[in-house]
Amino acid sequence: MENKPLVLVVDDDPDLVEAVSMKLESENFRVAKAFNGNQAWEQIKKERPALAVLDVMMPEKDGYQVCDEIKQDGDYRDLTVILLTAVGSEVPSSKYTHRQGRTMLADEYIPKPVDLDELVKLVKEYTQQES
Repeated sequence: MENKPLVLVVDDDPDLVEAVSMKLESENFRVAKAFNGNQAWEQIKKERPALAVLDVMMPEKDGYQVCDEIKQDGDYRDLTVILLTAVGSEVPSSKYTHRQGRTMLADEYIPKPVDLDELVKLVKEYTQQES
């Protein structure tokens, strides 16, 4: 059914991508998958998803970079972005901190391990799907 919202799930961990995808599909979403930031952009341009779930730390282009590019691009800036990270809140020598994540223009920023039920709840809220 084509009226199901499309969610792009991007993470360099294939097991996480599969787990999130399966959960979203069971909740009546279509899912596109990518495993790095460059693939994410390809999928965004090709599929125009309603929402993107981006891992922060990925090869080639990280989630911060992809989020920034999305929000700076007039064609895609309305795309909802949820950033995921496994980085602890206190890693001062890294750019991958919760503080940095909160300064991004992402719509949500949530830690890993991901609570799949909470993620689905957020996706439903942002895509205005019934719970």
